[in-house]
Amino acid sequence: QVQLVESGGGLVQAGGSLRLSCAASGRTFSSYNMGWFRQAPGKEREFVAAISWWNGIPTYYADSVKGRFTISRDNANAKNTVYLQMNSLKPEDTAVYYCAAANLLGWTAALDKTYNYWGQGTQVTVSS
Repeated sequence: QVQLVESGGGLVQAGGSLRLSCAASGRTFSSYNMGWFRQAPGKEREFVAAISWWNGIPTYYADSVKGRFTISRDNANAKNTVYLQMNSLKPEDTAVYYCAAANLLGWTAALDKTYNYWGQGTQVTVSS
């Protein structure tokens, strides 16, 4: 079992930056692939970014965030945290952002049904 807790959301102006954190507890964090998804009001949940389980290579990004967002993870020193650095934010990035953990087998980075554990979400609001 893995517990995930997101933090770092908030209100920011367009062009600004935020860094989301996802703290994991429970089973060995480094054994899971990690991803970020988001869901805007009235829309389906969509893939944002993902990072592989061990050394963080490779990473994957949705086309809409490529070049603006960076996913990273810290497996060392029991930090067990995955980050999403979001730069050049746009109003269309407004959504609830969810952190998710996936077992190694059967994982597809952009497919939410291949993730096994989810956090409660953190709201990101970008004003124009």
